Amino acid sequence: MYDPVTRKAGEFQGKAGPYVMLRPVGGGREWEVDPDQIRPATVAERLSAGVKAVNSRTEQGL
Repeated sequence: MYDPVTRKAGEFQGKAGPYVMLRPVGGGREWEVDPDQIRPATVAERLSAGVKAVNSRTEQGL
């Protein structure tokens, strides 16, 4: 899913009250999103999020 407010792609984790919970691709802290704001991520957005996750793990030495 893509959150245009934060400009991040995330993986759907569930619902929390009126919000949808997304987690960054590759792990990290979940964030709340208004379900009316999100949309499916494009292929480019998914790839970009995946590359960002791999780069982050590499920088951390994982």
